[in-house]
Amino acid sequence: MKADAVLRSPIAAVVLGLCALTLACLVSSARAADPPPLWAGDKPVPKTDELSTIDDARFHVIKRREPEQDGYNWLHGVALAWHNGQLYVSYGHNRGAENTAGEEARGQVSRDGGRTWSDVFTIDTGDVPELAVSHGVFLSHGGRLWAFQGAFYGRMQRVHTRAYRLNEADGTWEKLGVVVGDGFWPMQEPLRMEDGNWIMAGLQVGNGYGGSDDPAAVAISHGDDFTKWDLVTIPKPADMEMWGESTVVVDGSSVLNISRYRRPEALVSLSDDFGRSWSMMQTGNLPMAASKPYAGTLSTGQHYLVATTTADGGNRRSPLTIAVSRPGEWSFRRIYEIRDAVHEGPGESGKGFRLSYPYAVEHDGKLYVGYSNDGGRGANRNSAELAVIPMESLTAE
Repeated sequence: MKADAVLRSPIAAVVLGLCALTLACLVSSARAADPPPLWAGDKPVPKTDELSTIDDARFHVIKRREPEQDGYNWLHGVALAWHNGQLYVSYGHNRGAENTAGEEARGQVSRDGGRTWSDVFTIDTGDVPELAVSHGVFLSHGGRLWAFQGAFYGRMQRVHTRAYRLNEADGTWEKLGVVVGDGFWPMQEPLRMEDGNWIMAGLQVGNGYGGSDDPAAVAISHGDDFTKWDLVTIPKPADMEMWGESTVVVDGSSVLNISRYRRPEALVSLSDDFGRSWSMMQTGNLPMAASKPYAGTLSTGQHYLVATTTADGGNRRSPLTIAVSRPGEWSFRRIYEIRDAVHEGPGESGKGFRLSYPYAVEHDGKLYVGYSNDGGRGANRNSAELAVIPMESLTAE
């Protein structure tokens, strides 16, 4: 049989197909290395009463829950940004219940480092029936303050991300429209990568809340054009049920994604090509309550993770903790308690109170951590609060 006839034979086609599949798998595997361990401490992950303490943190209330005065029942998703010497906060606000069309994107500003806060301003209330614009993230870049807000229709349908830009002359927010579709909801501000693009971590909502179609995802910018983003879904096992609220740590071309799971375990995935391809999502070796995490890199070179990560906490959303690495290392070696549910000082305090959905930004030698406090009410009927932590308190040794 001639060579071209051999190549056209059914057997040859099958063999060539298998070879191509094998090569594709090898290439995919080579591009998607296993993520590093999240915990590399010399001892096991500490229990709640074994956590390191932060003695010199200060605490402030950003927005009390006070429906009897302002009519708002629900608040969630604190985001922070320092911009032109002022600390901005945003959150989702609703006169009704969570995940309904009444959600609005609102915020405040502090001119004294979070000690006092302005009246509430509005980013967007949704300008068509059934459109909710909810909590999101900030980016201060090139002298402008951007906001990227999760939005949806009805009850968590057609989820997407909308962009806004602050007009500092009059305090209004310019509406730039939908910039990421296909279910993407941002959970962390865009981080600039060495290839010149920005990466924004979040969640991809399949069709409403619940099920196995809500993976972690990232959006990657087209350079400094913040109105154009590519959505990349992080692969996961088909039967893995997750509400993939996620955060990333960037180190050169490597990007580590840490995601919420339905069980009290952190999920992890690694990209070695600036977030374009990822390893299969898998459980890490760090317990973490099923709530939105927030990670980052301090100016010291240490990576950190704000969540609830204790050996005995299960899915309890307290205490609020921060895990830190040594400079230049991926894995965490020490976990500090930021505050417990019962707390002396500003903010709501009580047994069983839930501290969740943290966000953090570093400024002038301090780490500012915003979070929700449900005051024991449940249903995310929260107050917004702030912890300010001196950087020297966050050593990994």
